[in-house]
Amino acid sequence: MAPRLLLSMPLHAITEVYGEEGLRERFALELESFPAEERKQLVEALDLASALHADDRRVREPYLNHLLRVAIRIIRYYGVRDPDVLTAALLHDAVEDHPAELGGGAPDESYTQLTEAALVELARRFNPRVAELVRSVTNPDYDPERDRHEQYREHVAESLERDPWARVIKISDFTDNGVGVIHTSIDKAYRSATKYRPLVPKLRELVGRPDTPLSTQAKEHILDQLDLAEERFAAILDD
Repeated sequence: MAPRLLLSMPLHAITEVYGEEGLRERFALELESFPAEERKQLVEALDLASALHADDRRVREPYLNHLLRVAIRIIRYYGVRDPDVLTAALLHDAVEDHPAELGGGAPDESYTQLTEAALVELARRFNPRVAELVRSVTNPDYDPERDRHEQYREHVAESLERDPWARVIKISDFTDNGVGVIHTSIDKAYRSATKYRPLVPKLRELVGRPDTPLSTQAKEHILDQLDLAEERFAAILDD
């Protein structure tokens, strides 16, 4: 794979043509200009994410592809080079999806106990800031008597209100799921559009806030992506 070509390709195009190997190579190319200690932390985060999500898939692809795209997008399109934010981006689903494996909890512990132990382990391996960023984008234990999508949107709005840096991670995650909704199966696309469409106005408002730590250019790029996601949701749900 030619480095200049990989650096010029859209992330989903790399996924389609080169798969996980291509995304890993693109991530490595993005990290070349980082200081050695920051590269070390990010490689450790990728190794941990790879181990935790080794058997996970997103319909047509390894789950790790999603995590790599989320992190690469933050570097390349948002202009963010904060190693803690990027570490949390790579591990943003680790606590939610694999709390017992990460935190070493017992099978009979509650979801809340397992997630807290997993967050403690992230703080130990990296630092408390990484753990708190992951906490902000980790779904809580939902009330089974209420609509899960509604609770998800409430949690996202509440957690992103208090944590501006977590907005950067969630917006990249949302972009991968929303703009990328055309890269999945019809059933998954319909479920995703139903879940994510009502969240677009809130994300648009959060992106525009002065305390969201992104440049004007990055914010404009994200708003364009939110418009595209909304167009795709409408095409899926309104036809």
